[in-house]
Amino acid sequence: MGVTYSNKSLSADRIDCGDTFTVRLDLTAVPDISDNPADIVLILDRSGSMTGAPLAALKLAAGQFIDIIDKASDGSEDGVIGGGSHIGIVSFADNATEDLPLSTSVADLKGAVNALMAGGRTNHADAFAKAAQLFDPASDNARYAVLFTDGKTTVGPDPQPFADALKAMGVLIYAIGLNGSGGIDEQALKDWASDPSSKFVAITPNAEDLAKLFAGIAEDISKPGATDIVITDTVRSCFEIIAVGTPTNGSAVKIDSRSLQWNIDKLGVSGSENASLTFTVRHIGPCSGAVTVDESIDYSDNEDNEVEFPNPVLIVNCDSDNCAEPCPQAHDFEIGGCEDSFEFDAGDLALSSLGRIVQIDVKLRNVCPFRRTALAVLLFELDEQDKEYKRGLKTFTIPAHTASSCRDIAVRCVRFVLPENLDVSGSENSICGRRRLRVRLIAHYIDHDFECCCDDVTII
Repeated sequence: MGVTYSNKSLSADRIDCGDTFTVRLDLTAVPDISDNPADIVLILDRSGSMTGAPLAALKLAAGQFIDIIDKASDGSEDGVIGGGSHIGIVSFADNATEDLPLSTSVADLKGAVNALMAGGRTNHADAFAKAAQLFDPASDNARYAVLFTDGKTTVGPDPQPFADALKAMGVLIYAIGLNGSGGIDEQALKDWASDPSSKFVAITPNAEDLAKLFAGIAEDISKPGATDIVITDTVRSCFEIIAVGTPTNGSAVKIDSRSLQWNIDKLGVSGSENASLTFTVRHIGPCSGAVTVDESIDYSDNEDNEVEFPNPVLIVNCDSDNCAEPCPQAHDFEIGGCEDSFEFDAGDLALSSLGRIVQIDVKLRNVCPFRRTALAVLLFELDEQDKEYKRGLKTFTIPAHTASSCRDIAVRCVRFVLPENLDVSGSENSICGRRRLRVRLIAHYIDHDFECCCDDVTII
């Protein structure tokens, strides 16, 4: 079966700037059916809603499934399933029937499928129960059941205990749903099927897709395991790998600050086998917002399995921007094409930006959540002897943030006006002269938890 499952997951879906998180890689491989025989039961819905095109599409899809297993089992599509593998057919409507016990004859299998006729209600419980009877308890073959249905349960008991009993026998259950006239209970299919549902459950609204879905499952069952696996994972430049754990299979090494390599000699060669690796990553910036973690992740093995890992998205919360002062109000006006002169009344203007304008940005470090901060900015000008001259004082209330932990807060656009007639640089041409400035900052919490407990104390 080769590599049947690959996944990449994160320990968190959001972090603050500079935080760390863990990344987990998962891989599952299972063996080749030609060396490791399998018993497979197709459980096929023939209820009344399957009449016409849906049943015709099902018969075609099931026939292609049988052909794929035929060829994979012994290397040739010769009409005989080899290597010790078998396929059986169970169909169901009001009740389930054993249309063909486990068999190696492609002709008999296709004959049983093509003989199906639609009619009746949908009894999933009896379908699972009848399928269980086809498996030989004394056989060492791998066991698979492929359920196809186009509707919800309409007759019979709750199917879940019967599906659970089948899985308890060591049967891996695939579920294919055709969203027909009766609708599909997607959650029921996920509950009946083996885990993970992303691998063992497929639902389509189009009967034409059934051939593709059945073929995908047949290939999944018949592909070989994987050997000499090499996985190279490189994170984006705004992250760094700070620790690599010990994988459950194989070995992993850190190549550099952003890359690691995971090597596995063999996986899923003699039976279904899982492998996982966990490593720790730290955000180092400057990316923020919704970002993907990977720059690239490459996979290779001797069997040329095509494996893709997802690239999960992480929300990175960086500095909260607080604009201390808004931009000046804009006044729009037009001059006509033939006017030699034009007058415009801009109204009253507050004296806030005369002379040069100095803009100061400051970052408050490790501000705790749910606490407002008071900030004072004092500006001084220096003469040639480093004497300080007062040029302004501004105070602000910085709103509280609601992040889960302390974080940095950026305060931008604190503006001061430097009138040219206050220049103390000694430059003869003050409007173009070099002016030396000094800023002093004071910041503290406004909100705190302190309560005085000494009001009623009597000093003796």
